[in-house]
Amino acid sequence: MKRLQNIPLLKVSLLAAAVAFTPGAVLWAIHPKSAGPDSFELKFKLPAPKPLTPEEELATFKLAPGFHAELVAAEPMVESPVALSWDEKGRLFVCEMRGYMHDVEGAGEDQKIGRVVMLEDTDGDGRMDKRTVFADGLLMPRALVCVNGGLLVSEPPNLWFMKDTDGDGIADAKESIDASYGSAGGQPEHMANSPTWLLDNWIYSANHSKRYRLKDGKFIGEVTGLRGQWGMTQDDFGRQFYNSNSDFLRSNFIPESLARRNPNYTAAAGLGVQVVKDQATWPSHPTPGVNRGYDPKQLREDGTLATATATCGASIYRGSLFPKEYRGNAFIPEPAGNLVKRMILSEKNGLVSGTHALKQTEFWTSTDERFRPVSSYCGPGGALYVVDLYRGIIQHKSFLTHYLVANIKDRDLEMPFNQGRIWRVVPDKAKATPVLLPSESPKLVALLESTDGWTRDTAQRLLVERKDAEVVPALTGLAHKSKLPLARLHALWTLEGMGALAPELVTDFLKDKDSKVRAAAVRVTGRPQVGELVKMVGDPSVDVQIALGFQLSAFPESQEATLTLALSAGAQPLVREAILSGLRGRELETLQALLEKKAKTEPTAMYEALAQAVLSERRKERVKTLLEVIAAQPANGAVQVALLSGASGKVKTGKSGAAVKLLYLDSMPSELATLLEASNASAKPLVAALEARLAWPAKPGVPPPPVIKPLTAEETAWFETGKGVYNSLCVGCHQPTGTGMDGLAPALVNSEWVLGKAEVLPRILLHGLAGPIKVGGQSWNLEMPPLGAALSDEQIAGVLTFIRREWEHNGSPIAPATVAKIRQEYAARVKSWTEEELKELMAPKKAASNGTGADAGAPVAAAKTP
Repeated sequence: MKRLQNIPLLKVSLLAAAVAFTPGAVLWAIHPKSAGPDSFELKFKLPAPKPLTPEEELATFKLAPGFHAELVAAEPMVESPVALSWDEKGRLFVCEMRGYMHDVEGAGEDQKIGRVVMLEDTDGDGRMDKRTVFADGLLMPRALVCVNGGLLVSEPPNLWFMKDTDGDGIADAKESIDASYGSAGGQPEHMANSPTWLLDNWIYSANHSKRYRLKDGKFIGEVTGLRGQWGMTQDDFGRQFYNSNSDFLRSNFIPESLARRNPNYTAAAGLGVQVVKDQATWPSHPTPGVNRGYDPKQLREDGTLATATATCGASIYRGSLFPKEYRGNAFIPEPAGNLVKRMILSEKNGLVSGTHALKQTEFWTSTDERFRPVSSYCGPGGALYVVDLYRGIIQHKSFLTHYLVANIKDRDLEMPFNQGRIWRVVPDKAKATPVLLPSESPKLVALLESTDGWTRDTAQRLLVERKDAEVVPALTGLAHKSKLPLARLHALWTLEGMGALAPELVTDFLKDKDSKVRAAAVRVTGRPQVGELVKMVGDPSVDVQIALGFQLSAFPESQEATLTLALSAGAQPLVREAILSGLRGRELETLQALLEKKAKTEPTAMYEALAQAVLSERRKERVKTLLEVIAAQPANGAVQVALLSGASGKVKTGKSGAAVKLLYLDSMPSELATLLEASNASAKPLVAALEARLAWPAKPGVPPPPVIKPLTAEETAWFETGKGVYNSLCVGCHQPTGTGMDGLAPALVNSEWVLGKAEVLPRILLHGLAGPIKVGGQSWNLEMPPLGAALSDEQIAGVLTFIRREWEHNGSPIAPATVAKIRQEYAARVKSWTEEELKELMAPKKAASNGTGADAGAPVAAAKTP
């Protein structure tokens, strides 16, 4: 790829900016807390880009050979589009976030000017030519999905169900399905979005911890895990895919509703897995207007974006219009780089990984800086659709740096803000044709055999919504006779959604020749079919083994089959996690039963996981029994080492760098002394680590159990404020459980930084944190953005009080006055804190003079002061 050279530099400082720009003095007065350095070089000084017409923008596109883009709609037909959804009549509904960032001050966000519009192609030429405003007067709407004859529309804090009841194309019925779908006036980059009907008939969202389902014509909801930042999609088998701004693609390989059943064991291999490790991007022109462009690691020498910083709205290609090698590929927009990336996904033993399809180039790039692909879809007919927000500013005001503001002002990127385009990508020799689904239910059954994923999904949804008993025989026939595994899979889930999945048909599905279908059948079984499941323990498919692990482990009467599965397939990470998920409170007994089997090949990974779960349960009598079990094993043998590894916390648990809280026993276990005396050089560190997790009266160097001091009414108010902030802003990365996400955010649970000196945390939130930094012994080389401009003293104090008291923490609360004092003292600071600087604050002999002193929080094992 030809790289670009000789790009001029421009020196900028706060003073120079105030002089250079006519509104500069106002700009820098309003943004005194913007992140990043206040003196920097605009290294890639470029002329102000001219806003282009759709035709001019099209000429800037470079797509992979054999493909071209077609315009579906543009302003004024659409304005500020962020999300799409098609109904069965081929009508395209578009969510317009017209209030977003009219300038660097965020003008427009308090105006109810958002809309949902319905677009139609009346002449069949592929270009939308009729527009109807379905709903208007919305405040920052974010997402929508066609469902049940209407739309679910996100207008935080509400998820509305809107419907046109009289056929004029305008919503005249409106009902709140959930009043906690984000927060009114909250940070729009971290708000619930992308409700998507998945294969299992539940509607999942990104950045939200609930899922929804139609039941007897009404929507019900239940709590699940939290996933992603912007965008939600699925593959042909219903696996969830999502991402965050600096992380191309993650996935849930297993059903999170099942995987999260056991609080004693956190799934590490199957939930929130980083599918793509390489975050490199390859724009086709210099892209200086990125938020941390001053960081030499963010931009290459030629001015192009080096790694992802605004990734969003991924889709999995599930059509047949593209060549067959594209099926199952991921397409991922990166609006800061003005590109759409293609990733090739592959699967082994239930685990999915991705690689870049192209080397040092992209599937789709543009030299127009206002090309902002924010959402992508594998749409009707198998074409790839992309939403182009088409504007200069995409970074929200809460996170704008001095550097980016200077770029925006220098190159006139604030205007225009009310444009937008929708593009369709098709192969050069192919044509996307309109897809209109029949109204008759029997004809919908036949569409479950379509090679187009959108068509199958929509046909399934319509059949589930209608619950037409007349089509049950046809669905049953399809399940028995179709030669297409995907058709049989959809037939199964359609019958499940209709409540018409007869036990005898489930038994037939359990015998299907396709492993994905068998696995799905196992998933929908209940206690009456346990006998059939027991017969399947020898199934060679990992998919089936995973499903069996979830089901069998939940029923104590099937323990023998569970043990057999653990012995034969427990080495597979996903099978192991599935089994552990159903064993809450029975991990110790299961471990003892497995050991009694005396297998020829010991399932050491299973032993590790079970021992870890027993320690996590924190019941001292059961931990004492576990120590007896460990001591009874052959000294330094594989079994004892595995048990020590799990009990010591060395086994991978999915808790990203979490330290371990001390467990207080009544007395020193004699087994510890036995283990220490008998252990060799390899086992001794494990015994020592296990011993460090335990405490007892008079143990040298260990304080007595902490006395929990209740929060006052005022401190409780801080806590509740912080809970709201955490759930709206922090939960996407650090998770509801505080356990973080590998590769994205460290654990807060039992973190030495969270429970250390109280004056450290406000500094991190006010000014940010630049890695590398160690948390719980794990190194993180990521950057946490500053939140001082986005959050008040009360909000910062609240969220810090929350994380220091939630998850069984006993840290002291942090008062707003403490935050205000630190904010004032460091008002001139513009760079993020480093680990070295924070270490000095944490050190007892070098406590900051303006701090609040050492914290009286609960002791944390292995959380020594850095």
